[in-house]
Amino acid sequence: MRIVSAAIVAAILYASPASAQMMIGGGHMAGHMGGHMHKPLYDRLGGIDAIRAVVDDFVGNVAADKRINRFFANTDIYRLKRNLVDQICQGTGGPCTYTGRSMKAAHAGMGVRSRDFNALVGDLGKTLNKFKVPAREQKELVAILAPMKRDIVTR
Repeated sequence: MRIVSAAIVAAILYASPASAQMMIGGGHMAGHMGGHMHKPLYDRLGGIDAIRAVVDDFVGNVAADKRINRFFANTDIYRLKRNLVDQICQGTGGPCTYTGRSMKAAHAGMGVRSRDFNALVGDLGKTLNKFKVPAREQKELVAILAPMKRDIVTR
């Protein structure tokens, strides 16, 4: 779970804004484009169902990524997905509450390197591109998640 959180953050931080927007929007963003500046990012991303779809796809990408999937060998995937959804939901202004550990505590002793983080970011970018998340929303999401990198990468 610690690695997946890092991966999501990394992917969001380094993915192109266009790719992130596609991922979370899942094709549902077209109807939300008008007047979206007054809506929370959570709503502009498509709400909880869109976030769940993105997390599901992203975790699948990470699981298939031989560069980093070893970090998740003993991870409770259901818990990981739930925490990632709650973290993104809360961070974007949704009704969820993240109750997981801090990123520093969750990743302590894992030895996550920048290249591991970057691999996760690439996996997230792949998902965001798949879901066609708009650039503006991607940038906002990255701005929310970017500060976590310093607590995740330790080597």
